[in-house]
Amino acid sequence: MKSTQKLFTAFILFAFVLLNSCRTEDMEIINPPEEDTLVANSTVANLMQRTASNDGSNDNIIDNSNCFNIQLPVTVFVNGLEITVDSESDFDTIEAIFDELDDDDDNISIQFPITIILADYTEVVINSYSEFDNFSDDCNGENEYDDDIECIDFQYPITASIFDSNNQLIETITINNDNQLYDFIDDIDEDDIINIQFPITVILSDGTTIVINNLNELENTIDNFEDDCDEDDDYDYNDDDCDNCTDTQLTNILTDCSNWMVDELERNDNDLEDNYVGYLFNFAADGTITVTSGSGNFSGTWSATGTGNAIAVTIDISGLPDFNDTWNLHEIEQESGETKVELRLGDDELEFESDCISGGGSLDDTALVGSLTTGDWYVTYYFDDTDETSNYSDYVFNFATDGTSTATNTSGTTNGSWFTSSGDETDLELNLNFGTTSPLDELADDWDVLQVTSDIISLKDISGDGSAEYLIFERTPTNTGGSNLTNILTDGQWFVASYTEDSDNQTADYNGYQLDFNTNGTVVATNGSNPNNGTWAVQSSGNVLVLDFGTSTPFNELNDDDWDVLSVTTTEVIVQDVSGGGGGTDTLTLQKL
Repeated sequence: MKSTQKLFTAFILFAFVLLNSCRTEDMEIINPPEEDTLVANSTVANLMQRTASNDGSNDNIIDNSNCFNIQLPVTVFVNGLEITVDSESDFDTIEAIFDELDDDDDNISIQFPITIILADYTEVVINSYSEFDNFSDDCNGENEYDDDIECIDFQYPITASIFDSNNQLIETITINNDNQLYDFIDDIDEDDIINIQFPITVILSDGTTIVINNLNELENTIDNFEDDCDEDDDYDYNDDDCDNCTDTQLTNILTDCSNWMVDELERNDNDLEDNYVGYLFNFAADGTITVTSGSGNFSGTWSATGTGNAIAVTIDISGLPDFNDTWNLHEIEQESGETKVELRLGDDELEFESDCISGGGSLDDTALVGSLTTGDWYVTYYFDDTDETSNYSDYVFNFATDGTSTATNTSGTTNGSWFTSSGDETDLELNLNFGTTSPLDELADDWDVLQVTSDIISLKDISGDGSAEYLIFERTPTNTGGSNLTNILTDGQWFVASYTEDSDNQTADYNGYQLDFNTNGTVVATNGSNPNNGTWAVQSSGNVLVLDFGTSTPFNELNDDDWDVLSVTTTEVIVQDVSGGGGGTDTLTLQKL
């Protein structure tokens, strides 16, 4: 009996050894380190999935929804302009359109259908605003908590091995992006054991990288840094304009440039910039600031401290309380030879601008200064929504070479100041300030110079809300501005006497054509064999001519919705268009046949 038992025991041992020998040949048995093992629904697994989830806040300038973003490309209409958004860089184009004017109502509309991508990378086709609003309403709202972790990112690829509960290797996979990582964690079963191949690298919001050696380190790192940045879940598209700004950069810009002017100043919903036309601000490296103007000089102190979007700028100028406060640096713009520094404090705004040209440098204002400072001038036209020329009918204006000026009528003389600088719409602007006495206070502005001769100076200003003001000085007090352009153009036939784009004379393209402006708003230009049909309109009390010939060549080159009217007589009309930011100048002269 005992022999039989021994034989049975030996058989069992032999079978056990044989079975295990077979498994070793057919299956890979590995015991992964416990600290590298990722299991379903663990804390570190949830943190990893939240870090890999889709961030829906990057396109808030379009959808105002943090829990999803819109699949690109998408077509949107921004303040009426059609924009095809192909990449995130086009978000800056939308922002630039919004920022172009300060007081207008910005709006954006989406062309449907679109596809939205949810936090779990699910894609949903949306066919209308009602469907869109249903998804948007389910988001937590502006600056509300959402699950995604945006302050830390994984560096890919990441390699993971999948085991079953018996430590048998099922699969080894390579994960190359957030979407794959999110889906991978979502698919882990409770019986699966995941081995992450360490080390891996994570990237913090400031660009710093950290090498992680096990899951415990990864959990602690995500937990420590998940709230280490502004996730930008608000709907203020402007709040990151100074991500890379430094107080040293700002100090160098303010002190290297001279004669800063006030482009915008709003305090308590009051626009005050016109009160400071002609005021020149100079910032010194020792923290002092000096202000010169036709009405007196001022001095004070300034300082800048902080980094990024948290730079505080403190200004204290005796006698100028509108500027005195601790402002936040909002943005620095440097383009087209002009530098702007924008400060904000709640809803209050202060913006300085400078062409960074010391003492006039390369600014060619010879013709303007020579004409302006010679003899008497009269306001023959002033338009601000309506024709207000009559308010200035009895004023005589004189401009001295030292930057002072006078406006004299029967009530006495009002002193003012003037200077030239680089323009917003043209190369040159004329800055005028006659104080706060009505109606001369309306002339306080930085006027873009449209035309200068020995007998006429034509000026234009675009207000913050996008409306245009026009001012014309002439040698005699005769109102030539705001002429009845409509009646003049519809009285007879016209031809293109001259058309130039900058210095490129293209008049020959229009030889042999005659133009008929009809009272119904249509215009026909024909040379007998090639008719160009279009539309026309006169706006802003005769200051703007609108032309639209569609795609008909060559007159489609004249398409524009804001030709500035420089000169009008019964036999000749001269209009001009200037591209913004000191761009090119087109000039069109029409003469009657």
